[in-house]
Amino acid sequence: MNKPLLAALSGLVIAGTGMAPAVAAPQAAPKAAAVTVDFAGTVSLSNCSGSVIRFPNSTDTSPALVLTNGHCLETGFPEPGEVITGQSSSRTFGLLNSAGTKVATLRANQVVYSTMTDTDVTIYRTTTTYAAIKSAYNISPLTVSATHPTAGTAIKVVSGYWKTIYSCNIDGFVYRLKEGDWTWKDSVRYTSACNTIGGTSGSPVIDTSTGQVVAVNNTGNEDGETCTVDNPCEVSETGAVTVREGINYAEETYNIPACFTSANVLSLSASGCTLPKP
Repeated sequence: MNKPLLAALSGLVIAGTGMAPAVAAPQAAPKAAAVTVDFAGTVSLSNCSGSVIRFPNSTDTSPALVLTNGHCLETGFPEPGEVITGQSSSRTFGLLNSAGTKVATLRANQVVYSTMTDTDVTIYRTTTTYAAIKSAYNISPLTVSATHPTAGTAIKVVSGYWKTIYSCNIDGFVYRLKEGDWTWKDSVRYTSACNTIGGTSGSPVIDTSTGQVVAVNNTGNEDGETCTVDNPCEVSETGAVTVREGINYAEETYNIPACFTSANVLSLSASGCTLPKP
């Protein structure tokens, strides 16, 4: 995993000229301009990164949610098969502005959802609303896309902990990503330029053409080992195992919006919700 920082540090030693045609040739549609991606709306945790998120149908008066990894949960890694909902929490988050400067401390009152099964996410509910954050700090949440990401998409991984932005592309998708006792489904593989490190766990992965969150950064193969902790392996539909030393990964988030109401209430029984259930 792009493990929590303390764990990471403990493991370190540290044109032609002819006449123009009578009819103009059709032109390709212009590419969408890239969105400016900065630190606004991201957060720093005690040992991980994260972001203030909303869903496409969330209302401004809903309690603000914070997204990070399941393995960043303050009470420890959820066990394989374990799903945590409604757990009390008082965890704090440093809210960053566009320059990466901490402008406020947000506080959770609940772990709404956390698991390391099929995916690697924790979602916290805070004691404030999107509207209040916007009014006080002029910072808007990041919107989680409800559409599956596309291979080749330009992305940025924004670490609130390190105040670092990694730029690369989605290289492809992994049928199963196995690390130690945990297995994740349909994971995102980055191209090599996103060389994320410990402390970047939980960083939002942002599609630069839309500005929306398409995944949450979570792991990478550090030493070339096979399927061990900090050395995830790719497993194909036929069971073939591939190890890519130095390559990093994220877990998709497009399936999360269907599991929440417009008031940001978790509804795992909602139509279209495919998140693992307790």
